[in-house]
Amino acid sequence: MFAAVCRSRAAGIALGVLADAAFGDPRRGHPVAFFGSGAAAFERRCYADSRGAGVVYAGSLLSAVTLTAAGVSRRTTGAARMAWVAAATFTALGGTSLARTGDQMADLDGRGDLAAARELLPSLCGRDPSVLDAAGLTRAALESIAENTSDAQVGPLLWAAVGGAPGVLLYRAANTLDAMVGNKSARYRRFGWAAARFDDLLNLAAARLTGLLVVICAPLVGGSSLGAIRAWRSDAARHPSPNAGVAEASFAGALGIQLGGPTQYAHELEIRPSLGTGGAPDADDLRRAVRLSRAVQIAAAALAVSVACRTGRPACPRG
Repeated sequence: MFAAVCRSRAAGIALGVLADAAFGDPRRGHPVAFFGSGAAAFERRCYADSRGAGVVYAGSLLSAVTLTAAGVSRRTTGAARMAWVAAATFTALGGTSLARTGDQMADLDGRGDLAAARELLPSLCGRDPSVLDAAGLTRAALESIAENTSDAQVGPLLWAAVGGAPGVLLYRAANTLDAMVGNKSARYRRFGWAAARFDDLLNLAAARLTGLLVVICAPLVGGSSLGAIRAWRSDAARHPSPNAGVAEASFAGALGIQLGGPTQYAHELEIRPSLGTGGAPDADDLRRAVRLSRAVQIAAAALAVSVACRTGRPACPRG
């Protein structure tokens, strides 16, 4: 029974990855957008400027998602279970749209079309594009490609492999809440604390797996595995995020560039530490980052399917 569950999980993950590769994020009716709308409505009812209110808010929403997904999983078998895992995995993944948007940003940067690049940047990250020049737009896009390779692809695949549909939907819901209320603005500094810390917890393993896969895949894009290791070890811990620092530092080291520096969000200006020892990234570096992200995404998908298959493999009988 357990082996059959894990085989359907592995097949579902593979189908979900293929669906994301073929279609990317739906332009309309995305389940994550539906969840976000519900979370925003719930916030209006329960918001208070306290950590306690934020714990109730995040805990209620994440519990509802997990329990609902677990209930569906218990009621499905065979092909239906496989389809359920595939749908959940497809819903949570965002790697294909991430890479497509990164390529578009590189093309705009390469042509010097700053107005279009500023308009597109919010699709990748929450920074204020109006204050960014060409170099700033390129760096913002590349840092987002690095961080979201972990958040939008490696993380969902890891949680799909170990937790099936409930695991991957819990992960995506937590990641969405972090994006909505996990920032350090005056409104969310206390209320969003729980959502941000829980997202950090769920991403601890995923970010480090991303760093490892960057080390392995760096030579495929003409990058340096040793450079990725060095930047990860020397620079990642200085980043304000315990997880984004790993992804961004390993990308910087692999590509031989330098990331970090002044980072303007709508709510505050952060002075980020330098990551890597090379020069500032240009449009060609951004294209290489997208290729590296795609390589890491493929490796993570293969690993997730393998883990899901092996988890259900029966132990060998003793002779």
